[in-house]
This record gives sequence, C-alpha cells and structure tokens, in this order.
Amino acid sequence: MTWTAPSIERRELPTVAGEREMLQGWLDFHRDTLLAKCTGLTPAQLVEASAAPSTLTLLGLVRHMADVERTWFRLRFLGQRISDLYSTEDNPDADFDDADPAAAERDFAAFRAEIESCDKAVANRGLDEIFVGRRGRTLSLRWIYVHMIEEYARHNGHADLLREGIDGATGA
Repeated sequence: MTWTAPSIERRELPTVAGEREMLQGWLDFHRDTLLAKCTGLTPAQLVEASAAPSTLTLLGLVRHMADVERTWFRLRFLGQRISDLYSTEDNPDADFDDADPAAAERDFAAFRAEIESCDKAVANRGLDEIFVGRRGRTLSLRWIYVHMIEEYARHNGHADLLREGIDGATGA
C-alpha cells in the first residue's frame, strides 16, 4: 500500500473567546486547512508543481510552514539555538526546491512535531512579551500570532490552486 497524506478533521473555530484562545484557534484552523488540502494525495501528487518554472508544491508548503513556525516561535521569539529544518544560507529555498516524494511521510511528521514544539514553547508566555526582530524592530508574541495566521492564509490560497490543479478538488 502506498502512503497518502492522512485525513484531518479541522478543529472548530472559537466564536466568542479571549484573545489568546481566539488567536490560537485561528492559527490551528489554518494549520489544519493546509493539511486538509493534502489529504489523500500520494507523495508524487504532493510534489506536483503549480506551473513551470515555479517549484511551489503542496509538500513544499508543508515544509515551508514547518520552517516558518520554527523560525518565528522558537528561533526569533525564544532565541533557541536550533537550525532551520530545510532552508540553509546556501539554499534559502530548500523547503520548496528540495521537496522529495520519498520523504513526504517524514516531512508531514516533522510539520506536526514542529507545531507541537512551538505551541508547547510559548504556551505560558504572554502575548505582550517582546523581542527584537532581525531588522531591529521590536515585536511581540501577539505580532507573531497575527503574522502566522496571515502567512497560513496566504499559503492556503496557494494550496487551494495547487489542489485544484492536481485532482480538481475545491473547497474546505
């Protein structure tokens, strides 16, 4: 039996909640949406590019978002001394360019593990806690949550188009 991207049940969005619960709810919803766009696809389908010369693929988006989660929550906000998952100084687009269908199952596991690590790392941190970003700007954990929701929303739009091009599936 060939591995296919597992199905996912998207969590319900909170409609009335405190700020932290609302931000976490929207972030989780968008994380689930990206995974839902991949549900049932084979590794070969997950690496089908949108259109030449683009290297944008669904697996590339999963890899990219794992790197983005790690970068914002753990590297920048917490200052953990850990490497990127895929991208390097020599190949900053490795998350997209080096997506390999043979590694799809491992990449999905890495994505889920990174989300768990990020959530756990900031669970007891305040939204008003600040850090100095790469460009010298003072940013807060709240800013990261809003940015991550925006980043997922944008890339989930890409995922919609990629999925429709692969098998015609739309929605969700």
